[in-house]
Amino acid sequence: MSNLIYGRHPVVEAIHSGKPVEKIFFQQGLRGELEKEIRLLAREHDIPLQVVPKEKLNKLTARGAHQGVAAFLSLVEFLSIEDVTPFIFERGETPLLVLLDGVTDVRNFGAICRSAECLGAHAVIIPQSGAAPANEEAMKASAGALARIRLCRVRSVFSTVEWLQIAGIQVVATALSDRAQPSYAIDFSVPTAILLGSEGDGLHPKLIKMSDAVAMIPQATDFDSLNVSVAAGILLYEAQRQRVELPASSLRPI
Repeated sequence: MSNLIYGRHPVVEAIHSGKPVEKIFFQQGLRGELEKEIRLLAREHDIPLQVVPKEKLNKLTARGAHQGVAAFLSLVEFLSIEDVTPFIFERGETPLLVLLDGVTDVRNFGAICRSAECLGAHAVIIPQSGAAPANEEAMKASAGALARIRLCRVRSVFSTVEWLQIAGIQVVATALSDRAQPSYAIDFSVPTAILLGSEGDGLHPKLIKMSDAVAMIPQATDFDSLNVSVAAGILLYEAQRQRVELPASSLRPI
């Protein structure tokens, strides 16, 4: 693939030069200076690292001249939420963020980024592990929005929720729980991060408990819950509607 690099020097140089790296693959069983160097770089730059058998690296690189390490370059640049959030406040804007936990389907991820860009979200936050890659398929699903929206990658969703709350940003989880309120009853006009989980497992119970509020989207029937990307779009629209202080019918069509 065109965004795959391999070999010690190409991977190390790519990281040092600031190129966005999606993930590093390291050969299982390798020890020594190379392992220490790669693990240190991955940790310093918040890059997911996956230890894999030599056979997988051979398959990825075709000829096997990988020296035990390979990496996929990302199509987008990952930013730090610690840098992005103060920047939003400094511009006099009210942060609207999307925080994803366990959303691994690239089409859903791309569609969420598209809605986030169209409806005024300042950034989409994903975890290092258990997240859909920002690859060509995600870019296509986002209709190019993935290249426009700020994308932040964090080590822990739990720690990020705590950090956002300390920074004065309410975290609104999306789940069916005893605490859930209709989405229109929640105040999205204040600094907000909308927390969405995977379709299969939903949000971790601890994340729901940690959240400042829990939103549910009223449905006309008892049909199965909405697709996560559709739910994201509805909640972002509600936030946009409240922030421009216009009735829903007055917003311009997208």
